[in-house]
Amino acid sequence: MIDVNVSLSRWPFRRLPLDETSRLVERLREKGVTQAWAGSFDALLHEDMAGVNARLAAECATAGEGLLLPFGSVNPQLPDWEEDLRRCAEEHGMRGIRLHPDYHGYGFDDAAVPRLLDLAGEQGLIVQITLLMEDERTRHPLVGLEKVDAAPLVTLAKERPELSLILLNSQRVVRGAVQSELAAAGVCFDIAMQEGVGGIRKLMDQVPFEQILFGSHAPFFYFESAELKLRESELGETIRSAIERGNAEKVSGGRS
Repeated sequence: MIDVNVSLSRWPFRRLPLDETSRLVERLREKGVTQAWAGSFDALLHEDMAGVNARLAAECATAGEGLLLPFGSVNPQLPDWEEDLRRCAEEHGMRGIRLHPDYHGYGFDDAAVPRLLDLAGEQGLIVQITLLMEDERTRHPLVGLEKVDAAPLVTLAKERPELSLILLNSQRVVRGAVQSELAAAGVCFDIAMQEGVGGIRKLMDQVPFEQILFGSHAPFFYFESAELKLRESELGETIRSAIERGNAEKVSGGRS
């Protein structure tokens, strides 16, 4: 199994179970995960993104036991973000980057976003976009975040068909026609925030199963939550295997 949505370090507002890398890796292995794409909670509020990404790369290398792949963060609102992106690819050898437009305070209509996507594509990086980290009702009262409008991403994705784009934690933000248009443009979706009975089957009404990836959002969410979503939906072995691993392998081109 490949989990495309885990995070290391500390959630800024409280301690989480398994927020120590060794314990998270142990749990993932127990659950049959052989590869996990890892971002960093530090990326949400820290302004030294180079430091965040260097620590992430080191932690994955020293404590990841060959399971964790680092996905560095880039904040296009900070100076020298282009250098942060370059370091992710060239110095740390990362397979992709993770964006947090809500915490970093920009929309997809921001002038820097097309350049960011183009540079990521030139470096052969997968781009993960986290649209939500937590249920808005549980958010710390001092944190006022604007919900990100995903509609402008449709055009950006259509103009870059070779770019691998993944939306994480998107289902509370992206629904209906916009979700279908993004899927038609080749964007992939994880299942961490897909809710409801038969949730994955419902998602497949809007998104081809080949573009659905297993993501747990661990350790913020219990891993078992995503695991149960696969079990309770009647998917069949072919679709289940694709979501658990095969689709992520295609997105990454088989590279580790």
